[in-house]
Amino acid sequence: MTISGADAGTPTTGPATTGLAAGAADAIDRLCAVVPDFPSPGILFRDLTPVFSDAAAFRTVVDAVSEPFAGSFDAVAGVEARGFLLAAAVGYATGTGVVTVRKAGKLPRAVYSESYDLEYGQATLEIHRSDLPAGARVLVLDDVLATGGTLVAACALLERAGAVVVGCGVVLELGDLGGRDTLAGRNIHALKTV
Repeated sequence: MTISGADAGTPTTGPATTGLAAGAADAIDRLCAVVPDFPSPGILFRDLTPVFSDAAAFRTVVDAVSEPFAGSFDAVAGVEARGFLLAAAVGYATGTGVVTVRKAGKLPRAVYSESYDLEYGQATLEIHRSDLPAGARVLVLDDVLATGGTLVAACALLERAGAVVVGCGVVLELGDLGGRDTLAGRNIHALKTV
């Protein structure tokens, strides 16, 4: 499915229905490790690294996370750190460039910065000022959508740099944490919602 410019701002709401998305959801179900009490008591951490380390599952995830946005982006932005894996693979598969959205202090040249609130403090994301031409259409990728703060900051940062964010793709959405609501008005594609 190709998302046109007019549809790029319309959020997706239902579960993905393509064969690729179903295969990705199955791979996530089979391979995602659920770790109780990490990183602190009461947290049920969903570790996607086993999904990424399985070659067939990773290929399916990469293809499925970008499929709804096919033809609508010029570059892929990966949010540190696991978003880098997805962005690099999607960039390679689609012949598009990759932009790294880094934590503060990691980039050597002039940057745009965007700070956002966390449950336990504040964090800052940065991109190089010269990595994207004005008007570049960018797909933002990350591994998990939880409260949405990181993706909100990444989108704001890219738009401040003159990019047009066509949507956000994630492997796993933690539905109870309200991240999709935080990103209201954005085109969000999650392969699996728990």
